[in-house]
Order: sequence, then structure tokens, then C-alpha cells
Amino acid sequence: MLISILSWLLALLLLLAVLGIACLVLATLWIAAKAQRLVPPVGKFVEIDGNRIHYVDVGEGRPIVFLHGLGAQLHHFRHTLFGHFGPGYRLIALDRPGSGYSVRANGATGRLPEQAELVRRFIERLGLERPLVVGHSLGGAITLTLAVEHPEVISGIVLLAPLTHLETRARQRFDLLYIPSRLKRWIMAYTVAIPLSLRYARQTMEFIFAPQAFQADYMVDGGGWLGLRPGHFQATSADVVAVEQDLGRIEQRYGEIAMPVGILFGTADRVIDIRTHGEPMQGKIAGLDFDPVDGVGHMPQFVEPKRVMGFIERIAARAFLSPQPHDNFNEPSG
Repeated sequence: MLISILSWLLALLLLLAVLGIACLVLATLWIAAKAQRLVPPVGKFVEIDGNRIHYVDVGEGRPIVFLHGLGAQLHHFRHTLFGHFGPGYRLIALDRPGSGYSVRANGATGRLPEQAELVRRFIERLGLERPLVVGHSLGGAITLTLAVEHPEVISGIVLLAPLTHLETRARQRFDLLYIPSRLKRWIMAYTVAIPLSLRYARQTMEFIFAPQAFQADYMVDGGGWLGLRPGHFQATSADVVAVEQDLGRIEQRYGEIAMPVGILFGTADRVIDIRTHGEPMQGKIAGLDFDPVDGVGHMPQFVEPKRVMGFIERIAARAFLSPQPHDNFNEPSG
């Protein structure tokens, strides 16, 4: 009799566990569908080495390519900065592989050299002549890797609140995202990760924007909802795991960078510390234009868009003075 009761209890517990997991999966799919309904694709797609890249491309003139940070997407630039630029620029922002509506290739790792190589291929595929590249946060680390490993394809770089140095304690701030196992990452993405992310979305955004207020239009116009999808979570976790594999090596080569470089950094950034990732760069890159913005946090493009745009234009003026391939072309005489 006792054995029979225990068997029924175990069967009931198993049924409840299965129902609980099913509810989490259904909640995840519902949230993801809502995200895609609220923030649909707005750009074009291009296939590069198995990656399907979503990007926006507006204007005509000198090209500027924008790379977003961890867990973000192209709306971090399209929504905040594009409307402030005048004529004379071609502005291109892409969803990095796995983020937004871009799909990461099977077997891709998300390591910095891999992402930099993809940006190089993207520049070539679009036929861009030595663009200026703007990188925010983790996008800054990828931009620096591009400048170190593929300097011939770009004319200069602008870094906004960039990740520049490997910190042993940095992982602690992203413990919930540090999931080395791809299988565990997938299981988390389709069960607890998305409902929990939605539950704590406001607290997360308040931390990222601090000390400035979390902007009310961020989730839709700023694309925030797109982070609440399983694929996006997996890509973000992969980026967290991958970055520490190469950043220490890349930072040893910053002295090789010979192109125009600008860094704009909020002094009150609580996500990436200016004292670790901003100020030390002044002694590593010759001619660096370093602009600390008093009291601003990690999202300067949202809270100081005109200042950020002006800073980008300042570096662009220097970068585009360098000879372009067509500038040195002379038609044959006679």
C-alpha cells in the first residue's frame, strides 16, 4: 500500500514538473511572438558565410557603420542617432549575428576575431570604401579588433562606452549569462530565461541607463523587446563566454592602431568603468580623441544624441581626410 502511494506521488510530481516546463516553454514562445509583433524587421538582409545579417542603410555619402553592444540591436543607433545627421553620410547599422533579426551561422562561436572578420566581409559585400566604424560597449571591443586585425578596410573608429580591457571580475556582473555549455544555454533560453528577463526588464534597464532615467520608448522604439527571444538570449550568452578568450590578446596590440580614433565615455557609467576601460586608453593609441562626458551613464547615444553625433562627425572629418582608393586615381592621358 505504501509503495503504491509513493508511486502515485512520484507520478504526480513528475506530471507537475512536465506541466511547469510546458508552461515556461509556452510563455517563452508567447513573449517572443509579442516581441516580433511589436518590433518587426525594418531593414534588408544579406547572407555572409552562413550568417543572415539584418541591417539598415540610409543616406548617401561617406559611409559610417554602427556596431551595437551586448544584448542590443541596430535600433540603439537607428532610433537615437540617425535622425541627427545631416546630408553627406551613408549610415549603416547592423544586428550582430544572433542579435535582433540576424541569425548566427551554425558552429559560430561569437569570438572577437570571428565577429570582426564578419564585419570586414559585410563591408566588402556592401562595397563600402573604408568606412568609419562606430562601436558601443561590446561593439567597441569588436571595433578595436577590426582596427587591429583589418585596418586596411576602415578609415577610423569611434568608441562609445567601449569594453577595452579584460577584467577578471567582469564576469561577476554577467553571471546569469555566463553559460559555457551550448545545451544548457538552449535549455535556459526556452524555459526560464525569457520569462525571468521580462520579469526583471525594468530593473535591468534602470541599471544600464543609470544614473539617467530608463526611457519610456526604449522597449519598442529602442528595440528592447527583441532581447526577449530565445535566439537572442543564446547569442548574448555566447558573446559573454567568448569575449574573454581574445580580449586580453587584442588589448596588447592597441599601440598598432594608426588611424583616427575617438572615445566618448560617460563618467558615471556603472556597466563599464571609465577608469578601467576609458582613461587607460589615452596612453595606448597615438592621437586619441578622448571625450569624458560628466554624469552620463552607459547609454550616451540615448541621453546625449546630439553630442554623440557631433563627436562622430569630428572623428569622421579626420578619418575621411585620409586617402581613399578613388582619390589617388588618375585617368590615363593622351
